[in-house]
Amino acid sequence: MTNTTRSDHSFTSSPADFKRIIYQKSGYTATVTINRPEVLNCFDFATLNEMGQAFLDASRDDEIAVVVVTGAGERAFCTGADLREQEERMLRKPSEYYKWMYAFIEMHDRLRNIGKATIARLNGQVVGGGNELNMACDLAIAADHVTIKQVGAARGSVAAGGATQWLPLIIGDRRAREMLLLCESIDAYTALEWGLVNQVVPLSMLDAAVEELAGKLYNKLPECTRYTKQQLNFWRDFSWSMTIGHARDWLCLHAGSEEVAQGLKSFRAKSEIDYKNIRKKPSSQTVSGTQLVHCQECAEPMPSDFNFCGKCGKHLEGEKH
Repeated sequence: MTNTTRSDHSFTSSPADFKRIIYQKSGYTATVTINRPEVLNCFDFATLNEMGQAFLDASRDDEIAVVVVTGAGERAFCTGADLREQEERMLRKPSEYYKWMYAFIEMHDRLRNIGKATIARLNGQVVGGGNELNMACDLAIAADHVTIKQVGAARGSVAAGGATQWLPLIIGDRRAREMLLLCESIDAYTALEWGLVNQVVPLSMLDAAVEELAGKLYNKLPECTRYTKQQLNFWRDFSWSMTIGHARDWLCLHAGSEEVAQGLKSFRAKSEIDYKNIRKKPSSQTVSGTQLVHCQECAEPMPSDFNFCGKCGKHLEGEKH
């Protein structure tokens, strides 16, 4: 797929300026590819902003009828939020999460309200916020090696506003609770059976299947397609708008909690959380009224008046918030 130039191009900057995504147009199809295969196509703040710009451009281009969303490589479609960025920025200063969530919400709103048919091209792991991205698209085609899961309850977050509201609409309440509470993977064929994807094909046939589906969508009336989407989006838009603002505030506050710190710590160490032990500890940012901060090195919570981490010995100056 190659880039094309149009006289009504609405970009304020060139697609060549993008560092996190690849944005291409070919005929009536625009493709937005998260280009971070080395970190399983997770999205950081910059990725969310670039995706939002691409979706805005595609919405304004009358020659585009179909937008395809995918990830680079064969290992991952998208694995949600960049946990390293969250550890480095949001654990130290939880208010940064509020800014991140604004970009996340804006990207999703532009995708849902793009006015064009959208296809999720699932080429690998679909995890957490990656599954919310999948569900935000109208249709989805998965390669047969794809797995899908939610991980929030196991890693210190909640997929509030997207997965908590949209999964029950798509796959039913009991199955949604199973995915969100157990945090276990489902394979592509289970996702097909549950209605989370529309097709499953071998990876070698994925592009052909996406192209065929895009062709079918192109051969429909654009105004009728746009209004059909608007009507279909009612319950998703309603549940999203009723919950996402609250989720943004709660997640911002929760970003400094010990559960998040332990989740990020286990991610970095590639180890399991000691769930039994964490249940014995206070879940808030305070212990007996003492404000806690988290060590940047080992993520252990320490009283804010400590100068050094009691576990690893790192100086805590500059880590306090």
